[in-house]
Amino acid sequence: MSITLTVTKDGAVALGPELLEHLGVEPGEALDVDLDPRGKISLSAARPEGSRNDERLRGRIEDTFGMLHHLANGPAPTIEELNDVIADGWAGRR
Repeated sequence: MSITLTVTKDGAVALGPELLEHLGVEPGEALDVDLDPRGKISLSAARPEGSRNDERLRGRIEDTFGMLHHLANGPAPTIEELNDVIADGWAGRR
C-alpha cells in the first residue's frame, strides 16, 4: 500500500486515521522516527521499553527467544526434524 502525504508550507505533515490505526497510535501519542542514510524514514509507535500495551506484535527479534519454552516437553528438535516439518508445510502435508 502506498499513501502520498502533502507537506504544508510550515513543514507539517498530517497522518490520516488509516495511518494512525496502522501504526497503532492515537492522536497525541508519540512516534519514533528512524532516519535512513539514503533519505528514507521509518515511523513506528513510541513505546516505553518493556511496554506490552500494543495488541500487535512489535519489538526486537531478541524478544522472541524462549517465548515457546513453556510448550516444550522434551528435547529441542534437530535441524533435520525442523527441515522435514518445513518441507511438509511447503508441500501442503501440514
